[in-house]
Amino acid sequence: MSVIILGIESSCDDTSAAVISDGCLKSNVIASQKVHEQYGGVVPELASRAHQLNIVPVVSEALRQADVKLSDLSAIAFTRGPGLLGSLLVGTSFAKGLAVGLDKPLIDVNHLHAHVLSHFIKKGPSDVVPEFPFMCLLISGGNSQIVIAKSPYEMEIVGKTIDDAAGEAFDKCAKVMGLPYPGGPHIDRLAAIGNPEAFKFSKPHIPGLDYSFSGLKTSFLYTLRDNLKSDPDFVEHNKADLAASLQKTIIDILLNKLGKALKEHPVRHIAIGGGVSANSGVREAVADFCKRRGITAWIPERAFTTDNAAMVAAAGYFKYTSKQFCDLSLPPYSRVTV
Repeated sequence: MSVIILGIESSCDDTSAAVISDGCLKSNVIASQKVHEQYGGVVPELASRAHQLNIVPVVSEALRQADVKLSDLSAIAFTRGPGLLGSLLVGTSFAKGLAVGLDKPLIDVNHLHAHVLSHFIKKGPSDVVPEFPFMCLLISGGNSQIVIAKSPYEMEIVGKTIDDAAGEAFDKCAKVMGLPYPGGPHIDRLAAIGNPEAFKFSKPHIPGLDYSFSGLKTSFLYTLRDNLKSDPDFVEHNKADLAASLQKTIIDILLNKLGKALKEHPVRHIAIGGGVSANSGVREAVADFCKRRGITAWIPERAFTTDNAAMVAAAGYFKYTSKQFCDLSLPPYSRVTV
């Protein structure tokens, strides 16, 4: 019989459900929440309320697209954390209720773990996936980490941010430029037509493999402050160049540590994951980084870079095959590392 996993993702402001059958993706449905745009960031209470409205129709649509009935499911996988606790409670409670009602196994998934395993989302049985061990640059709004994936179940963090993440640097710098939320995609769009050498911003000098982006944010803010004194329209006149210079600086910071990590932990495969891995500059830079070193780069489809249930179902499929099920008593958690 086929192994059919329903994945449920509700860690932040996207409600998502996906179905994987025998390791191959059959559906991946995402309901995004536009309500947060007017506030310049995610409002946790509004996010959890929207999840309550979205989760039933999203799961129903995922099952419909996959042509699967609830009784066909082998197990239900859900994001247990990390994330916004109120949002996680919606997905966790729904998954538990569904598992009890159907008498099906329940599988808890680490959200960050799922991002690393997003490269194992297969459209068909012949799709090629990374070989273990591989290194993953996990970059999102809340996390910047260098992870060594030794197996689907064993991952080691060798570098992490000590303050802000790369995604926060994109969004917060975009905000002071007056760009809409989320700012990352707007920076990406503007950077394509800007001069990445127009401005120089501060880069951190953090020992080891850890990241820091707080100094970059401060340097960016001071650049705007100082230039606005002489030109009130400085941002408008230099928007594309500011975006391109910011993006280049963030990429330089990311790749500098990635290069050091590769020397300390030699691998033949490097992957990227998380929301920032959708950035065009990041994708091109990592591909070039790997090409120059003769190693394989794994760049995910943009649909699988943001929060999605396909990666949750993929991680759940691995845990199902090794019978790693969870108890109904386990609560969601808001903070944890891979």
